[in-house]
Amino acid sequence: MNGLLLTDGYKTGHHLQYPNGTEEVYSNWTSRSNKYAPDGCEKVVSFGQQYVIQWLHDYFETHFFSLPKEKVCHEIEEELSLYLGTAYDASHYRALHDLGYLPIRVKSLPEGEEVAIRIPMLTMVNTHKEFYWVTNFLETILSSMLWQPMTSASIALLYKRIFKKWALKTDLENLSFIDFQGHDFSMRGMGGLQSALSSGMGHAAVFLGSDTLPVISGMRKYYNAQGFVIGSVNATEHSVMCAGTKDDEIGTFRNLINTYPTGILSVVSDTWDLWKVMTSYLPILKEEIMSRDGKLVIRPDSGDPTDIICGTNSKIGRSSPQEKGVVELLWETFGGNTNNQGFKVLDPHIGAIYGDSITTERAENICQRLYDKGFASTNVVLGIGSFTYQFKTRDTFGFAMKATSVVVNGERREIFKDPITDDGVKKSAKGLVKVIKENKEYILADEVSEEEEKEGALKIIYEDGRFRESVTLQQIRERINNIL
Repeated sequence: MNGLLLTDGYKTGHHLQYPNGTEEVYSNWTSRSNKYAPDGCEKVVSFGQQYVIQWLHDYFETHFFSLPKEKVCHEIEEELSLYLGTAYDASHYRALHDLGYLPIRVKSLPEGEEVAIRIPMLTMVNTHKEFYWVTNFLETILSSMLWQPMTSASIALLYKRIFKKWALKTDLENLSFIDFQGHDFSMRGMGGLQSALSSGMGHAAVFLGSDTLPVISGMRKYYNAQGFVIGSVNATEHSVMCAGTKDDEIGTFRNLINTYPTGILSVVSDTWDLWKVMTSYLPILKEEIMSRDGKLVIRPDSGDPTDIICGTNSKIGRSSPQEKGVVELLWETFGGNTNNQGFKVLDPHIGAIYGDSITTERAENICQRLYDKGFASTNVVLGIGSFTYQFKTRDTFGFAMKATSVVVNGERREIFKDPITDDGVKKSAKGLVKVIKENKEYILADEVSEEEEKEGALKIIYEDGRFRESVTLQQIRERINNIL
């Protein structure tokens, strides 16, 4: 696709609409509201800027600058003439092609930091007077790509905080487990590969467990990831269990155990009758499971996650499997130990995972109800799917990129929006901005001078076709764990 098509249709005429003599357009990217975010998401994780700018740079290099000027510009003239119903003059695009790079300066807050609502995390400004229009021409593609990695990283951090809170209460000896306790199961429900990658990298900035394999390549390419990036385990799906037949499901379990004599093996267990698996098959297979050099993880996949994992009764030792739930039933069969905090931890040969319909609220409830029954929260892994990561929009955190300063005929104008019909969410900063960090909190100062704008926590990461500063996945994860 021609790089000049990476924008909204109405942007194609804006170069003619700015005041005569416009030389500069300065914009910032900000989360304006957490009104639609999950409870507990009071801030936003700064993540994805390097990925998006690198992707944008590469795309324009491949699909614009490296192509013959007349070919790429003639194509856009033809298409936009049809689109707008009148002859389109692409001379400004030809001039950009002659320049040979994107004439922009991008500044960013550090990735992996947590930022309060209404604090700019990225600014962009054109570096050549002739290309004042480029700044907001790029707004659309930046917005479409940047909101999701930030949103997913922010929600992933909320999950991790839930897991840490309950691990501190119930299993201090096993805090490292929380790095894998939230596992990304979302790829199949995402809006295509780009969405899966953007969201998956947001998740992987926080957690180490993921089944979204494109994240590996993404993190290596955009964040110089070395060695281990994400991990998972051998695991079955319903087709495997169905192919083994309902009449011999225990044979399927036995075959899987023999196929994987070591390591972690996750087996979907509710293809037909979860409670029969829990109360009949697993006790029969107990000796084989306990003699494995590894853990067998039971994966229920339907019903109310909280009730399935924790049981419908808050008291331990009830009669029916449904009242007990998966964790208590595993304890009855395989046992385990009681840790120093007085909570039951399943034998290391057995475990549980639930990966369907999980939300932050359900994660909290599962940990609470395990606590109420005397079980450590670390007895279960939760798979986080597309309901969490795809059932979100740019409005979840009110992300927007808005121009706040222009220069016209050498005179700087501080501009802003503040619609009288709005509730205040859309009110923008004004003029040039500076973000400073005081007492571990980022603070906005707007209407600052050009000299002041050069200071503060927003640092140049990209300018005139070159990266000035970069960050690695390891650095991002260290920052996130420091704020956890």
